[in-house]
Amino acid sequence: MIVTLSLAAILFYLSAAGVLARPLVTGGQPLARVGMALACIAALAHGGALLGAHRGTLDLHFFAALSLVAWIASALTLAVNLSRPVAGLGILVFPLSATCLALDAFLAPRTAPMAMTWQIEMHVTIAVFAFAFLSLAAALAILLAIQERALRRSRFGHWVRALPPLTLTEVLLFRLIAVGFVLLTLTLITGALFVGDLFGQHLVHKTVLSIVAWVVFGVLLWGRWRHGWRGIRAVNLTLTGMAILLLAFFGTKMVLELILHRTA
Repeated sequence: MIVTLSLAAILFYLSAAGVLARPLVTGGQPLARVGMALACIAALAHGGALLGAHRGTLDLHFFAALSLVAWIASALTLAVNLSRPVAGLGILVFPLSATCLALDAFLAPRTAPMAMTWQIEMHVTIAVFAFAFLSLAAALAILLAIQERALRRSRFGHWVRALPPLTLTEVLLFRLIAVGFVLLTLTLITGALFVGDLFGQHLVHKTVLSIVAWVVFGVLLWGRWRHGWRGIRAVNLTLTGMAILLLAFFGTKMVLELILHRTA
């Protein structure tokens, strides 16, 4: 059952991305509703696969966490598209979700969820949502960079016109960053309150990198509010903050679980 759900989710994710990407290649009319309907089926199957594979519990092992974040990012893409026409975002998000699910379902070793208190579960849940929101912001930043570059070079191909309007992309980018920043702040606060040794040997890198990412996103939001930062500066800071957060969330986890564990 889990294998069937995983295969179905991967197939529908890739089909959704293909449908959404079609206008970028052919210049035809966008089929956003069809693409999002396929993605909705994929997200439902993905959620079912996660529940079945991890017994309905919060599993934070490397591949399980990747798949969980990807699922949340896909669900957020679907939710955002209900009020904003950003279906083009799925071209980036849905193939990544399919890849993360495939790694978890077919390549990752089977793991048992770690025992956690409700305080730690709350901390981790907030952290996962923070990462998902900021991941979506990073994907939007990539779209924004593509559009900015096309504008500077006066290249208005049909693939650029198929992307969301530039102003809409920028406004949504900062809204996602603002929500992600609040969640990341709560992650750091709950970590300080509930994690026993936040600067212990196995957590110090994650903690320091998370604080650095928090500072980067905070500076970006301050610059937007105080000086109206936008464009390439906003893109660069968003992607820099996201790269640091990626190292904090998954870089240290990969080293601990996939490298040090195998050499131990």
